[in-house]
Amino acid sequence: MREKLRARWRSVPLRGRIVALLAALLAVGLALAGTMTATVLRSRLVEQVDSQLEATARTLNWQTLNQLAGGTEAEEIGFPSDYYVRIVSSSRGPVPLVTRRTVELYGTPQVALPDLSALVASENEPVTVDSDAHGSPWRALTVPARVPWETERLGALTLALPLASVEETVARITRFILVSGLLIIGLGSLGAWVGVRRALRPLREIEATAGAIAAGDLSRRVPPSPSSTEVGRLSTSLNAMLAHIERAFAAQAASEARMRRFVSDASHELRTPLATVRGYGELYRMGAIPPEELPNAMRRIEGEATRMGTLVADLLQLARMDEGRPPERLPVDLRVLAADAAADLYARDPSRRAHVVPLDPSEPASPAVTVLGDEDALRQVLANLLGNVVQHTPAGTPVELALGTRVDPVQGWSAVVLEVRDHGPGIAPEHAERVFERFYRLDDSRTRASGGSGLGLAIVAAVVAAHGGTVRVLATPGGGTTVRLELPPAPPVETTP
Repeated sequence: MREKLRARWRSVPLRGRIVALLAALLAVGLALAGTMTATVLRSRLVEQVDSQLEATARTLNWQTLNQLAGGTEAEEIGFPSDYYVRIVSSSRGPVPLVTRRTVELYGTPQVALPDLSALVASENEPVTVDSDAHGSPWRALTVPARVPWETERLGALTLALPLASVEETVARITRFILVSGLLIIGLGSLGAWVGVRRALRPLREIEATAGAIAAGDLSRRVPPSPSSTEVGRLSTSLNAMLAHIERAFAAQAASEARMRRFVSDASHELRTPLATVRGYGELYRMGAIPPEELPNAMRRIEGEATRMGTLVADLLQLARMDEGRPPERLPVDLRVLAADAAADLYARDPSRRAHVVPLDPSEPASPAVTVLGDEDALRQVLANLLGNVVQHTPAGTPVELALGTRVDPVQGWSAVVLEVRDHGPGIAPEHAERVFERFYRLDDSRTRASGGSGLGLAIVAAVVAAHGGTVRVLATPGGGTTVRLELPPAPPVETTP
């Protein structure tokens, strides 16, 4: 049973539970306040009755008592109508004195007979006793006194007043507290329901946003709220999480698109050399290659195999770099690498001359700049960049390798800069951001007349990114293309004195 109640309680909406708890707290608080009020009020009214009894006991006219004891009716001598008086002595039994009206309204109190020998004035206190008729309680006080007919002996005088007016007043106040409490609970519950609905409106908006996101709309965001509130902090956290999820989904979608394109391009790149090798193999098996053409066929097969080997090697290198393996971190002087690359370019194409120049024309010579990295990988970066210059610029086009540093004293950073500048036809702006994509070529016909697999600049971008740097394509002043590399400088070497 308890588990069913718990399950049913958990199934109630949050706003219903909050309103129910508030109503229960109001009911408990009002019940405690009403009980305490009724108790204090009854106690105070009873104290007033006790004071009235004690004052009457002190001022009661003994002549009146004599008249009452002699048989005169209480109404005839103006005796207080609500009082019950009883005289007890050792020689006579108890003599009750009360008006008929009082008996008809309240009955008579059931007051025990006192022990006259043990009756002491200091120990007498008012007590509450029952009635013999209507159930209305009485408040009674018994005090020692000399009875009228026995002047030499002590007796006991009992005075009592009905508590009907006290009980009626307490009942009336209790009913008023009950009705007003129910009204307060009802209005409080209604106000709490409205307030909770308004307070939980942002949660409903969050619910609607979550539903829209689950339906595929990753651009939805939770409406902002003041950051000083719990809902505001929750909205900020959810929006940050949603932005992260959207970026993650976008990155995943872009990665999947690149992977599909990568597989498609790799398949396309390998299909042609494989078809060439297969075709020459079939021709040789069929005897369709004359003996004098056999050396040429073997040369073609060897050339296509070399191209496939180069393509596979580039793919393997990119795959290793995609794994996120950090490169070696050794000091590398880029001026030495630039000088070696310029010499290699001259050996490869004597019609071109590459010059190592300072990045700032005002400097007399190119400075010595050192970075932490993998020397072999950085040499490959320069080889790929100069290879692109050879493939895509006319023979004899000059090349500059500019070296220098950039310092931003305001933001507190510096970078080593290496630029490879050519003076060829240049690259259109719409291609400048895509040349570092894998298998990307500037022409749509995917011609191989210029050689290469479309992975050279992709390897450059991957190596530079692994070293914590950036690479971009700029226009060379006067025409041509500049590839700008920025790498973190090596920290200065501490020398011991």
